[in-house]
Amino acid sequence: MRVLAVASECAPLVKTGGLADVAGALPAALAPQDVQVTTLLPGYPAVMQAIGEGSTLRRIGDLFGGPARLLRGTAAGLDLAVLEAPHLFDRPGNPYLAPHGGEWEDNGIRFAALGAAAAILVGAGGFDAVHAHDWQAGLVPAYLRFAPGRRVPAMFTVHNLAFQGKFPLSLFPRLGLPAEALSVQGVEYYGTVGFLKAGLWYADRITTVSPTYAAEIGTPALGMGLDGLLRGRGGHVSGILNGLDTADFDPSRDKRLAARFSAADPSPRAANKAALQARMGLAPDPDALLFGFVGRLAWQKGVDMLLGALPTLLGEGAQLAVLGTGEWGLEEGCRGAAAAHPGRVGAVIGFDEALARLVYGGADVVLVPSRFEPCGLAQMAALRYGALPLVAHVGGLVDSVVDANEMALAAGIGTGFHFAPVTQEMLAATMLRVARVWRDRAAWRRLQANALATDVSWSRSAARYAALYREMVADAG
Repeated sequence: MRVLAVASECAPLVKTGGLADVAGALPAALAPQDVQVTTLLPGYPAVMQAIGEGSTLRRIGDLFGGPARLLRGTAAGLDLAVLEAPHLFDRPGNPYLAPHGGEWEDNGIRFAALGAAAAILVGAGGFDAVHAHDWQAGLVPAYLRFAPGRRVPAMFTVHNLAFQGKFPLSLFPRLGLPAEALSVQGVEYYGTVGFLKAGLWYADRITTVSPTYAAEIGTPALGMGLDGLLRGRGGHVSGILNGLDTADFDPSRDKRLAARFSAADPSPRAANKAALQARMGLAPDPDALLFGFVGRLAWQKGVDMLLGALPTLLGEGAQLAVLGTGEWGLEEGCRGAAAAHPGRVGAVIGFDEALARLVYGGADVVLVPSRFEPCGLAQMAALRYGALPLVAHVGGLVDSVVDANEMALAAGIGTGFHFAPVTQEMLAATMLRVARVWRDRAAWRRLQANALATDVSWSRSAARYAALYREMVADAG
């Protein structure tokens, strides 16, 4: 089976978040399922550099204001189709944000062009199915639905329902879609053109990145205005948990660690803990319970709750290492905590992949206190590197971490800690629970062994994607 994946970013070529990790890792995971994936990407400078000259698949005389080409090439082990459209994508820096920090004003046109190019590529033949990712590829199912010729089914994956791609109605005449598409049963969304809404409406199958999140977004509390549509399409909505690229995230071979280790012998983690304490300006104390946080400093990620619960953490003699960037007020809060508690709290504002790996490989606990979390990869990296995740009881965090409650501890089956409801008070209470278990080192070692033995690879999830591709192709006839 040949599948065209359509995404606005793909690791390691261009990445701003978890979408890129999925787009980059899934093709290789699908290969054993006899699924061959070609990934269509915008021709950002980094992507064009990666594929070199490439080969021309199709020339487009005018694509939303300028000439374009569809190129074929390979990079980083990926089979790529690239939309070379310099007037849309030959821009420096972040794929979505202008240098002044706001979104590019023509993002609607830029990613409509990606959808239109996907339909052109599919129309040329050779693909059995299409897999479109997030709002930037939301118009792909719409363009395919109205394209002439052979019917090629489309899957649409929601990585985060909070990002919806809404644009003024004045954009619609430029899209080249028929008038009937501008309706509630189409791309119209509360007086805007909704790219994510279009994907949800026109796709043959909808997936999101964990089973629990798939259920959550069908509720008014987390459906963000789309819960009614999602409930209406319930029979076509699936949650498939993301995986981790376990060849890249491998503590036995990761040169970014101070000391490599394996599940069979995790003792070298002590050297990573010492290196992390030194890097973060923390006191060199091997017996201190060391919490780590890696991610966006944002309200969604619960960083304000983490800062509020800091007195509890410090009261247990624990340490905190924070790595991330995001909302200014939370960045300042982390800096202030580090200044107020030298040797106990360390904060690096920014992102450094090597330091992130050291957090996973050296911290005792990795915090993921998100208010909502479609899947999350930090907790999976923590498991892979032997840090116990402390997670909010939401989304993919529920699906990937087994809470070490009293019964789980007795049965020896926990891999981390959940807290619910998702409040500062319950986060603090769970920190106390973690500290109690930490003092029972035999119990802690059992949990750590469970974490290291957890299968966080793509193998099970890739099989589910392959089965859904075949199901929708059979249904399309």
